[in-house]
Amino acid sequence: MNEVTEGDVQGMISLRNVQAGDLEQLLAIEDEGFSKEEAATKEAMIERIYTIADTFIVAEKDGEILGYINGPIINQPYITDDLFEAIEKNPKTGGYQSILGVAVSKNARKQGIARILIGKIEELAAENKRQGITLTCKEELVSFYEKLGFVDHGLSESQHGGVSWYNLVKETEDKN
Repeated sequence: MNEVTEGDVQGMISLRNVQAGDLEQLLAIEDEGFSKEEAATKEAMIERIYTIADTFIVAEKDGEILGYINGPIINQPYITDDLFEAIEKNPKTGGYQSILGVAVSKNARKQGIARILIGKIEELAAENKRQGITLTCKEELVSFYEKLGFVDHGLSESQHGGVSWYNLVKETEDKN
């Protein structure tokens, strides 16, 4: 069997905004990537689909969703736990692009898909003159995000899912 390289994967997948019909595949990937306490509820996922489709991107190949990234625009550089419960429609410009979820299907991991999705969010953040991109992650993922240019701002106040999270922020390059 031939090994699939990251370059091959990038050529085969397509990125698009989320659609209502994606819900079941998204929930399956969410459950693979997060504990029950951390995972977005079905209700939260539906709210994100309908409220922030402009910043909810899926990666797919042959009709199968391989991964996704989503998050609302917020006014501050750090994510707060209330965002996991309720979000508002994104403003056209300004603010910080938060990432509430980035997840890749178990059978599509280690192929650069998360990196591709983060790259797309970075493009959107620059296009829409966001101040930066913010996320929280577990300690074991800090180095992954640092390699992508995020800066570790230390422990987050977030207690989402009863876990310790770290604030990571990446300032956008074009703020004009």
